[in-house]
Amino acid sequence: MNVRICLFTSDLRVRDNPVLHAAAHGADQVIPLFVQDPAIAAVGFGVPNRAAFLADSLADLDASLRERGSRLVLRHGGTAVEAARLAGLTGAQEVHVAAGHTAFARAREQRLRAVLASYRVRLVVHEQVVTAVAPGAVTPAGSHHYAVFTPYFRQWAGQRLRDPLPAPRRLGTPAGVPSAPLPERPGPGLLSPLLMSGGESEGRRRWNAWYGDRIDGYEEGHDALADDLTSRLSPFLHFGCLSPTELVQAARARTSPGARAFERQLAWRDFHHQVLAARPDAAAHDYRTRSDDWRDAPEELEAWQQGRTGYPIVDAAMRQLRQEGWMHNRGRLLAASFLCKTLYLDWRAGARYFLSLLVDGDVANNQLNWQWVAGTGTDTRPNRVLNPVTQAKRYDPDGAYVRRWLPELSRLAAPAVHEPWKLPRALRAELDYPEPLVQLDQGLSRFRGSRP
Repeated sequence: MNVRICLFTSDLRVRDNPVLHAAAHGADQVIPLFVQDPAIAAVGFGVPNRAAFLADSLADLDASLRERGSRLVLRHGGTAVEAARLAGLTGAQEVHVAAGHTAFARAREQRLRAVLASYRVRLVVHEQVVTAVAPGAVTPAGSHHYAVFTPYFRQWAGQRLRDPLPAPRRLGTPAGVPSAPLPERPGPGLLSPLLMSGGESEGRRRWNAWYGDRIDGYEEGHDALADDLTSRLSPFLHFGCLSPTELVQAARARTSPGARAFERQLAWRDFHHQVLAARPDAAAHDYRTRSDDWRDAPEELEAWQQGRTGYPIVDAAMRQLRQEGWMHNRGRLLAASFLCKTLYLDWRAGARYFLSLLVDGDVANNQLNWQWVAGTGTDTRPNRVLNPVTQAKRYDPDGAYVRRWLPELSRLAAPAVHEPWKLPRALRAELDYPEPLVQLDQGLSRFRGSRP
């Protein structure tokens, strides 16, 4: 009997999943497996918000598999050891898994290959599961990856993508295979209060609604902080509840500028994955060092984390992060620029804090976006500084975003809501809102004077 294991990692879906499709094709029985590996928590990724989203996603995946006559088998322990033990127990000849591009995922794949080989079990690794275009599929002359987005995008956009795959109709899974219970969500007190729910079903519901009603206006409105016309699909892409290939294909099927702009954002995601695949050290070290002499100011870092910098647009973004476990992309840029360029604090401190709360906390996109803003990454203008007041007036012109997340400023109208330090002293005292940590011109002068 031909038995195969489908090892789920960052691909928690049944639709357009090459791993599940290949494992099921020609097999008599397929065992869908997910391993809760303590090594993930050990490297700092078992944070409550993502643990809750993962629990939702696994429950939804199990339900989808049961609709097809199967079920999810859950194990606790080292991924390679548990997959090998299950293969030995069931007589599985192959383990199918998605290719990963982080240092952790690559080490896991090497360990899987070595341990499974000792059991005489074949490991089959599938590309174009986590990304639409695999890292290394397009490369410039004389290098193994693109370091600048625009030429990468030109090549990426010309790639022919595989056709999306249907979900299997039926899956035969052996009875009696032992499984641990599905994980439960962490307690509410540990989570961001407005955290979204996870899972393929929820992801597809959101995608279908946004694709039908909002994608065409994406280019014009995606930076408007209060309107929030972004797709909010990044957590579902991070956990693989949605297929990036399917989303790119759907975007290409529309002719609107909004669809083109959304496709470009998906290309940025692939771009960061190919950079990290080529330079895994960039998760913790400067991609292009500027020899920065970052300041050590714990009180300022804490004020930034708590949304108490005295700059309302930055504080609103940080409060949204704490409340939702998610942040508008324009808010991420502003919060990161303020930390690195205005306060001149190390990008790694900001990246760590984001990863402690972001439900879409993805190593490639989080770390390399932070480096892009800090000027140590792939940005061709490393000394770019985003002025939070100018940006607030441009992307939150009537102050609705600030008032939503800073209730202490809710009675202020624009422009005062963006510059409360200009109000009379007596009125400022009534607001329970801090004075700016630093004047913008002082921060800019300090940044330019400190960077070699």
